[in-house]
Amino acid sequence: MTYVMAIDQGTTSSRAILFDKNLNIAAVAQKEFPQHYPASGWVEHDPEDLWSTVVETARDVMQTQGVTASDIAAIGITNQRETTVVWDKATGQPLHNAIVWQDRRTADYCALMKDAHEDLVTETTGLLFDPYFSSTKLKWILDQTPGARDRAAQGQVLFGTVDSYLIWRMTGGAAHVTDATNAARTMLYDIHKGAWSEQICKMLNIPPAMLPQVKDCAAEFGTTDLLGGQTPILGVAGDQQAATVGQACFDAGMLKSTYGTGCFALLNTGDTPVRSTNRLLTTIGYQLNGQPTYALEGSIFIAGAVVQWLRDGLKIIRDAGETQALAEASDPGQPVIIVPAFTGLGAPYWHPDCRGAVYGLSRNSGPAELARAALESVGYQTRDLLEAMQADGAGGGDAVLRVDGGMTASNYTMQFLSDILGAPVDRPRVLETTALGAAWLAGMQAGVYPDQAGFAQSWALERRFEPTMDSADRDAKYARWKKAVTATLAV
Repeated sequence: MTYVMAIDQGTTSSRAILFDKNLNIAAVAQKEFPQHYPASGWVEHDPEDLWSTVVETARDVMQTQGVTASDIAAIGITNQRETTVVWDKATGQPLHNAIVWQDRRTADYCALMKDAHEDLVTETTGLLFDPYFSSTKLKWILDQTPGARDRAAQGQVLFGTVDSYLIWRMTGGAAHVTDATNAARTMLYDIHKGAWSEQICKMLNIPPAMLPQVKDCAAEFGTTDLLGGQTPILGVAGDQQAATVGQACFDAGMLKSTYGTGCFALLNTGDTPVRSTNRLLTTIGYQLNGQPTYALEGSIFIAGAVVQWLRDGLKIIRDAGETQALAEASDPGQPVIIVPAFTGLGAPYWHPDCRGAVYGLSRNSGPAELARAALESVGYQTRDLLEAMQADGAGGGDAVLRVDGGMTASNYTMQFLSDILGAPVDRPRVLETTALGAAWLAGMQAGVYPDQAGFAQSWALERRFEPTMDSADRDAKYARWKKAVTATLAV
């Protein structure tokens, strides 16, 4: 039996998934790793935790299925984007913990630079001058580590997003590479020219010698003996772009939204990079055969993480699955709203300094009302994104939304999402679309899986959620949400 392995290195866990020759999931292994919060708004990972959990899950999933390296045609990698790793080329030792995409330590620097330089950044990279992206995290590490910048200029210190770091480790240092989708999230990559921007590197004092080579999403990224033989790495895409591929959103106008730790909606805009006037991001959706396909993206920092907060912070649930029953049992007469700005607000607000808030509490508010508000916050934030896309003239207003990610297992959440959007929401039969996208890229490159057209035909619907909420109720609820966000931004 022939398999393709997808390595899905996420924000809170690493997973390895084996897909068979028919793109069915054969086995899954997953392992969580610690989060580090050294200061308010700071989020870090130990790079060794990222590496060790990838190794462990890759070997575990093989053992579970009883396969050897000779059974695996290729490896595809998908990863948490923007997270920044800097390491010594000779020793492989990181110079600092990985600075996670959620981290806000460079917010003050970004605020200082925004007025003078954001137009250049947006025109070149499609992004905003925000601490979310890799470049200012990289600058911070170089600033804080004596001698690092000089050594980087000599090629002795390397930078990479998580995919690049993993590939470097997997190939024993033979390959310092990334793909176009991850490069597009660094705020250093010219998405129009398909090259690192010398001008932005100079502005941030980042030596170009430390940057990886950029490849298509389906390409030869190197070979690894991690699995016990020589296995090629043939597919790479950042997690949200991999989910776009996994949802087969190959036509302009198709829209997907992934609900993991955060929430990310991507609208395929074809070969045209649409510049947003509503503070959405222009990015590369995927790149094949040297041709980028662009997307308009809205990024929400906190989605599934608000449920983790109910579990780990408030300790009112033991498992995420409990939230649906609580929400269904809540008092509809208590319109509690949670604005989960734990690490600031993303699109379309881009306010890194504001923090979360709860509105509408009464003496009778309890776990059920908080659970409902947590789940509904995801729907409200998604509507923010789709309204911005519609205002940009890029569609999104009447499109069918394809959804994936852990939160989509909640029927309550998906029904509310459809209700508050006033649009159909399609949940696919295979929810592991991020890993599926990475697996298809690698398997297609290896000749195991069909081309785009064949893969698109294999996409299968599990359930469509249709809106049932009265339009007046929908508008009243959304108005309360907007009022709560305005109040949160004012603090």
